[in-house]
Amino acid sequence: MNQRIKQINELLQREVGSLIAKESELPEGAVITITRVDASPNLQQAKVYISVIPEEQKENALLLLRRNIFNIQQDLNKRLHMRPVPKIIWVDDKGSKEVGRVEEILDNIQKEE
Repeated sequence: MNQRIKQINELLQREVGSLIAKESELPEGAVITITRVDASPNLQQAKVYISVIPEEQKENALLLLRRNIFNIQQDLNKRLHMRPVPKIIWVDDKGSKEVGRVEEILDNIQKEE
């Protein structure tokens, strides 16, 4: 991955995270974390990977984010001084769930010893 794409991924992660924290109505008790962003080389789109705690709220959170994508995209277009601003695509980060499960198993093994 070239340096420019890497910088854009980091910028998008910060800005989208800020927009979600300030302006999105999240399900009660849910916390959304942006785990990573992968912008396409032509910057036409960016996959924004999210993790939701508690896990049961994931579907509701994704639904709300997808419903509010227009407003989030518009705010992002205003904030960023670049063209094109990649089109945001929300993606469930299944990897974070697997990491959590591995940590849970390791904790259980440690307690048994």
